[in-house]
Amino acid sequence: MSGALAVFTEAVITLVVIMDPPGTVPVFLSLTGRQSKATRTRAARQAVLVSLGVISLFAIGGEAILSYLGIGIPALQGAGGLLLLLIALDLLTGKGTTEPEAVEDVNVALVPLGTPLLAGPGAIAATIVFVRQADGHFWSYAALAAAIVVVHLVLWLCLRYSGVIIRVVRDSGILLLAKIAGLLLAAIAVQLVADSVRGFIAGAH
Repeated sequence: MSGALAVFTEAVITLVVIMDPPGTVPVFLSLTGRQSKATRTRAARQAVLVSLGVISLFAIGGEAILSYLGIGIPALQGAGGLLLLLIALDLLTGKGTTEPEAVEDVNVALVPLGTPLLAGPGAIAATIVFVRQADGHFWSYAALAAAIVVVHLVLWLCLRYSGVIIRVVRDSGILLLAKIAGLLLAAIAVQLVADSVRGFIAGAH
């Protein structure tokens, strides 16, 4: 049981650092800040559920999926980086932020919030590594599952109550947050692509 507690603690800390619940708030607000409270609440729930589903899927069969498709972690990092870069450019240029359409409420919850922002290459890779470390021990698997649920609960709380920030910053603040979020997303995207290139180079040797 002590080993399971260590797995739980390490998994929670690692996933919180990678998924960065407070850091997702500016991006969430930049994409949903002009929507109604009910729409933001629904988007928060959908994004977290999508992330939980993706992480759980890769925890259960991640290695088998990647092996079957012939995909490595560097390829995941590169794809996630390019997708985030496209979203970042939209935020920085202001495209699509003035008159959001109703269908976008669901779309932004799925992409980019649910994946690859929350359930991104880093979180997926970390989850697969923890599954390997569990090495068939039931309590280690249970601890990892509990850690994944706890982290997503923290994510949901951060997104669900982000409306408090909206009441403080108003529309002009949301626009500023969109620009800051775009810059941060662009930096994350470039880092993911750089990690992907390093991964491919390391794998070639």
